[in-house]
Amino acid sequence: MIKTMIGFLAAATVTLSAYALTAKDQAIVDRIGHAASVCVVGDPCAGSDAAAATTVASAARAGDAVYNSGCAACHASGAAGAPKTGDAGAWSARVDQGVDTLVKHAYEGYNAMPAKGLCADCSEDEIRNAVDYMLSQL
Repeated sequence: MIKTMIGFLAAATVTLSAYALTAKDQAIVDRIGHAASVCVVGDPCAGSDAAAATTVASAARAGDAVYNSGCAACHASGAAGAPKTGDAGAWSARVDQGVDTLVKHAYEGYNAMPAKGLCADCSEDEIRNAVDYMLSQL
């Protein structure tokens, strides 16, 4: 009986110690945790889906800004066989494929051109804006 009682007290002590350690660890995590948080569409903190979609849509960068931040690295010089911006002869066969095909190739990558043409954070709309900008330079 005494052995059972000692075993029970030992088990209770270990269990309570583990709980206290967990609470202590959580307090440390709370104290040193990062102040930033991530809010994903669908979470209560994100608000309505319509508001999030409007924010994303209104944040699309203009074609010249996207071109200058990524596309120009190859298209200004013709690096890796890229058609130079403004060279109508180099672009004519590509233009004949249609704008949708040009956007698809720019977004997904084609031959030596990497996907999104070095603009890792560009949306498809921004890539389309950049393609439209390059075509306006012909």
